[in-house]
Amino acid sequence: MPPMNREKMKLLQRVKKVRGQLDAVERSLDSEEDCGDQLMLLAAVRGGVNSLMAEVLETHIRFHLVDGAKEQIAPELAEDLIDLVRAYLK
Repeated sequence: MPPMNREKMKLLQRVKKVRGQLDAVERSLDSEEDCGDQLMLLAAVRGGVNSLMAEVLETHIRFHLVDGAKEQIAPELAEDLIDLVRAYLK
């Protein structure tokens, strides 16, 4: 499988996982579960969305600013940018 298809499949799997987490939040709210449990579920959703965002940003940086761009940036700068984004999203 080409690398881009593999990346796309990974991203789609993350979306499905976040969707499942949101479904769990909905069920929790419908059944009026404990607020603490609901907050834990919401924290998991937030972490999942942040992780998905980090992956999409990393892919964007790698494919549009390093590999395929007209004016490429240095790979070291791209890695620094990716690290910065990941730290910000945690």
